[in-house]
Amino acid sequence: VQLQASGGGLVQSGGSLRLSCALSGFRLDDYAVGWYRQAPEKEREKVSCISRSGGSTWYADSVKGRFTISKDNAKKMLYLQMNSLKPEDTAVYYCAADDFQCWENNMDYWGQGTQVTVSS
Repeated sequence: VQLQASGGGLVQSGGSLRLSCALSGFRLDDYAVGWYRQAPEKEREKVSCISRSGGSTWYADSVKGRFTISKDNAKKMLYLQMNSLKPEDTAVYYCAADDFQCWENNMDYWGQGTQVTVSS
């Protein structure tokens, strides 16, 4: 099982980025998948999650209305569209998968992370 995150970069405040996560080694519709982030000197936090069926999504309060999670089961891809980015969104973003649900942190599988930096 592998997850490969990409799409991070440097963007100005108010800008947008789209993160992608390529998953391999399992059926995407058998797993809950999500995005997590860790800012410098902070704990890793759950950002957004989508259920195995894709029918349920969850967002942290800090990103509601700005971020949109989606997935393509056939392509085995997970996405996070991030709009209206703020400097406090600066972090390393990780994609993760679990065969039951999106836990606060204890997911079965993790990608390697992609850096997002938002300048003010």
